[in-house]
Amino acid sequence: MSIRVWQALRLILPAVWLGLIIAIDLIEAPLKFQAPGITIPLGLGIGRLVFLAMNITEIVIALVLAIALWRSRADRRSWTLAGAAFALLVLKFGVIRPLLAVHTDTVLAGGEGGSFAHFFYIATDAVLFLVLVWLVASQARRFIGVREVNVAGSR
Repeated sequence: MSIRVWQALRLILPAVWLGLIIAIDLIEAPLKFQAPGITIPLGLGIGRLVFLAMNITEIVIALVLAIALWRSRADRRSWTLAGAAFALLVLKFGVIRPLLAVHTDTVLAGGEGGSFAHFFYIATDAVLFLVLVWLVASQARRFIGVREVNVAGSR
């Protein structure tokens, strides 16, 4: 693949990742419990599946993004922002999700609801959202700048 494809992926992948967070965290998760006939156990079961699929998708996006950064010889800012996103993903998948799984197991077994782990997950995704917005903006400026240099240089 050409370097332009890898540079484009540096913009596209974090934008898709942002869309995933918006679609699942801000739309699907809250609306799921408002659907007729959805009980707490059913909603938690669906949520587990949806968030597992989301986290796996995030891991794939992160891996391809790392390859795109490497193949396009990304600058330090790009690597720093992507590294922050990767670290937040590891925190979500490796620490917070297991805590949430213990909590949902308790609720599904008839225990009490409410967990601070949910607040940590929400906070982590909020920070991840901001990091990804910054990364998309940074890559968009760089991508547009590269394009303008090529156009101006072709006169």
